[in-house]
Amino acid sequence: MAQDRSNVVIIGGGIMGGDIAIIFASNGWDVHVMSPSAKTREALPPRIEAGLKKLGGDAAKAGRVKAYPKLGDIDWAGVNMVVEAATEDLPLKRRLFAEVEALAGADVPIASNTSNFQIGEIGKTLKHRGRVLGLHFFMPAHLVPLVEVVSSDATDPSVAESVVDLMKRLGKAPIWVKKDVPGFVGNRIQHAMMREALYLIQDGIVSPEGVDTAVRYGFGFRFIACGPIMQKEMSGWDTNFYVASALYPHLYKNDGPPPIIKELMDENRLGMKTKRGFWEWDDQKIAKEKARIEKALQSGMNILKDEAK
Repeated sequence: MAQDRSNVVIIGGGIMGGDIAIIFASNGWDVHVMSPSAKTREALPPRIEAGLKKLGGDAAKAGRVKAYPKLGDIDWAGVNMVVEAATEDLPLKRRLFAEVEALAGADVPIASNTSNFQIGEIGKTLKHRGRVLGLHFFMPAHLVPLVEVVSSDATDPSVAESVVDLMKRLGKAPIWVKKDVPGFVGNRIQHAMMREALYLIQDGIVSPEGVDTAVRYGFGFRFIACGPIMQKEMSGWDTNFYVASALYPHLYKNDGPPPIIKELMDENRLGMKTKRGFWEWDDQKIAKEKARIEKALQSGMNILKDEAK
């Protein structure tokens, strides 16, 4: 991948695509966002500017972000990275990747931000699969440092390594996921915890508030300082072995989510999007909670930045 160019094409300007655009723009890249939605394109400039301000960057860099209704409208001559962040629709992603393959230079990595589909399935109909990989950001993408660089069986390892290096230069914390397993790494770990938490709620052992308190003020509080593997390096793997041997037989092993979640769905209690979930929401409460979370994420990011100096 050439290093003297700084043009990225992002397919999709929604929640994820817009935040990914902020990451590249804040690092001085020229960003070309394709979205067929006129509403999304119109909303992009103020959103990029606000995101740059939150990162403490130059809001004028928002001018580096251009929006287009079609991929063919973009000047592909200078593009050296493509990130697809479209709707989670496999046939759609395959069509987009086929279109990009015909437009992008042969050395341009083509990445998908999917969290649902395996990378090999998205790129399996392409002629040049070696440059296809996953680039999975976590919401909000411009604030959460983790990025998963995912290789399929067909991905050229040198392409994956070059994208890992690029993400580091953009200020992210990338990990290379070397096998194209469902859920990659972050979501597998997260959902293992979520399954246990939701079944504890389902069985009346703890309240939703209790789960959040246990995570935020217990082991989650420690995670900003070190991950679970380093913690066990400190406490000892022998202790972990004995506790795991006694505890694992009692953990939930259900193949699906608990009935309580289906009940919430049936009652249209989907969370903030429907103004009610486990808790009741209104516009003021939603805005306040999102602002609190963003502030906490920025403080956490500053802790990690200081550690990296």
